[in-house]
This record gives sequence, C-alpha cells and structure tokens, in this order.
Amino acid sequence: MNKKIYEQINETLYEEVLENGLKVYLLPKKDFQKTYGLFSTNYGSIDNIFGYAGEELKSVPDGIAHFLEHKLFEKEEGDVFQKFGDQGASANAFTSFTRTSYLFSASNRVKENLLTLLDFVQEPYFTPETVEKEKGIIGQEIQMYQDDPNWRQFFGILNNMYPKHPLHIDIAGTIESIAEITADDLYRCYETFYHPSNMTLFVVGDIDPNEMMTWIKENQATKTFSPIQEIIRQFPEETSADIIPFSSVQMPVNRTKAVVGIRGFEADLPETAKEQLVFRTAIQLYFQMLLGNTSDNYLNLYQEGVIDDTFGFDFSFDRSFHFADFATDTTNPDLFAEKMEAILLNAKQDPGVNEENLALLKKKMLGKYFQSLNSLEYIANQFTQDLFGELTLFDLPAVIQAIELEDCLRAGEQFIKKENFSRFYLEPLSKED
Repeated sequence: MNKKIYEQINETLYEEVLENGLKVYLLPKKDFQKTYGLFSTNYGSIDNIFGYAGEELKSVPDGIAHFLEHKLFEKEEGDVFQKFGDQGASANAFTSFTRTSYLFSASNRVKENLLTLLDFVQEPYFTPETVEKEKGIIGQEIQMYQDDPNWRQFFGILNNMYPKHPLHIDIAGTIESIAEITADDLYRCYETFYHPSNMTLFVVGDIDPNEMMTWIKENQATKTFSPIQEIIRQFPEETSADIIPFSSVQMPVNRTKAVVGIRGFEADLPETAKEQLVFRTAIQLYFQMLLGNTSDNYLNLYQEGVIDDTFGFDFSFDRSFHFADFATDTTNPDLFAEKMEAILLNAKQDPGVNEENLALLKKKMLGKYFQSLNSLEYIANQFTQDLFGELTLFDLPAVIQAIELEDCLRAGEQFIKKENFSRFYLEPLSKED
C-alpha cells in the first residue's frame, strides 16, 4: 500500500491497485464521526458505443447507465436501501455523463456497511419482469426533468454544442430509448464497465487504513472476475461546423432564460494530465476575472439590467468533452448574448485581467478549497472526479498557487474561439399559445 503525504493540507492518502485491478484510496480523518465510502465506475451516460479491443463495437439504448444504477439496488431478497438502513447507514447513488457512483455514510458498523457496498454493486440481479417495472419509474423521472426549465436550458445549449455526441442526451435517456432496454443489455453493460479494473473505491473517515485494506482484500479474494481487458469507447467526430449557432424553445416561464456556450475541442487541449489540470484551473480563474461577481463587467451588466441574480457560469471538463456556459434570466436575450460574446472575445484586452485580480481570486479559490475539506461527503464525491493521471484532488492547492497570468491568457486563447460559440433561449409561451 502506497502512502502519499500532502503536507500543505495535512492529509495522508493510502492507495493500492488490487490484483483484480480495483483502485483503492483510503483517507483517514481523525475526530470525524462519519465514514463515507464511494464505489465508482468509469462509466456514464455517454458510453453507448463500446466493446473490447480487437472486437466489434456495439451500441446500447440511451439512458442505460442510469437505468443500471437504479436496478443494482434491487435484489432477489429485497431492496439494498433497507439493508443499509438496518445497519444505521444512509446510501445513495448517482450517474453523470462519465461516472456511476454508489455511496454510503455511517457513524458505526463501518465494516458491515463497506462490505454491503462492495457486495451489492458486485452482485447484479436483473430479470425481464423487474426491468419492465423500472421503465415506468424512470419514465416519470424523465418527464419530471423535462418539465424543469433549468434542466431544459442546460440540455438546450448542450444540444447546440454537441448535436451528434451523446452528451446532448438526457442522462436518464428518453421514454423511447428506455423502452428498448432489456435485461441482457444491462448484463452486457455491467460485465463490461463494472469490472474492478474500471472501478475506484474511496473511503474517508476515522478509519485504520491497514485494517480497512485487509477487509477490502479479503472481500475481493472471495470473488471471481473475468480477465482484465481494454475497453474501447467510440464517439462521433465533430468540428466547429457541426455546432448549432442558435436555437430556442418555448416553455411556461416568466422571462427568457438565455445561455451562451463555448465548446472546446480535444485537439486544442494540452497533452499531459498535469497540463490539463493547469488548463482547467487557469480558465476558471480567467472567467472569474472577467465575469465573477466582483468584476467590473459583472457590476456594469447588473446595473444596466442585462443580468440579474440568476446570472451564473460554469466550466465543465471531463473525458471526451469540455465546455463553458454563461446563463441568466433576461428580458433582452440578444443584448445579453452580444455582451457576453464581446467580453469573452476581447478578454485579453480586458482591464480586469491583471496580476492583482488574479492574486485575489487565487486566494479566494484556495479558501473555498480548504473549507471544502471539512466535508467528508465533498471529498468522497469529488475525489474520483478529479483524477488527472497521477494527480488527485489533493494536488490542487499547488496547482492553484503556481498559476500565473500567462497561464490564464494562454488557456483563454486555446479555448475562446468565435466559431465555437452558441446561443440557446428558453422563451415564454407566445400569447397565441
């Protein structure tokens, strides 16, 4: 078991790759009452065309990763949530574009709950009858999200930026796509993506790492897995020419919800994992200098009534995609979009992009980071999302501190390109409707 000491944040991380390929990370946190365990697979909603190296790739229906997450909790002997509850633990799970994760939190009976987590995820049980039953439940969930204006706004801009890539499809799929899912489909996806070599186990809390690792190894030694094989995923090729510059839909909202998106392309990214983490951090700081709530641009736009308290922006970076989105509720969406594009395309000349602002924003980013380390849930959920090669969530402070203005300007130049912009408006229903 390898031991990594992060002196700056006073944390010690233990890590080991087991014989079956499972990557285990243990983070002891003394004086914390709860223990969190997160079992995550590198498999999400976008992984719909796949296969093993040297084999023909096959496609599966949209929404199957999320469907599989739901079904794993249901066993022949009952619901796993009930078992966690009987053991004094709470459990949860979530599916993102690229990951599916299963989580428990407990103040006691940690060993029982850890083994329950490992066992239920590694013992699938699907039947045609239970699969059909689940379709109605997930169908209701899909409809609920379709009625959510913020959700529709987000997937509206994704559809513009990624019209061919599965990123634009709701994580839960569609009513039509989940109707096609069979128990055989679920088993095929499970056998491919839930192999230990494609999974990560992270446990944080008042734990003894040696004792915890012994429990994990003993549990895994009782199970048989197929040989490790390389998984191949396929995504459609897209260029700037595929981006839809503008689209809109109508919903029962009071004011237009406008969003401006910028799509990035893999060819413009730095090559190494560390450089990519620097790029992600630098572009986040760059946008804060330009449009953070202490920037002159933000204050001017707010005073002019172009944006209001609903304004926000985000930069998403994951395998096979990265993009930024800037959104607000507004009575003048065209003016908002024009102002956003002007600020972003002229960012290098913006007076707010300077050494003094960068230094302040780095301190603010570090402060938020250190504060977040007080939450075991944040650490557990964020850790597997922030693996950049050998770098982890705990390497972030050093990366932030090393960022210079030149890094931000370079990242902006690589990412902000006029041909990669798109607009999406969610407009109020017209009076005729």
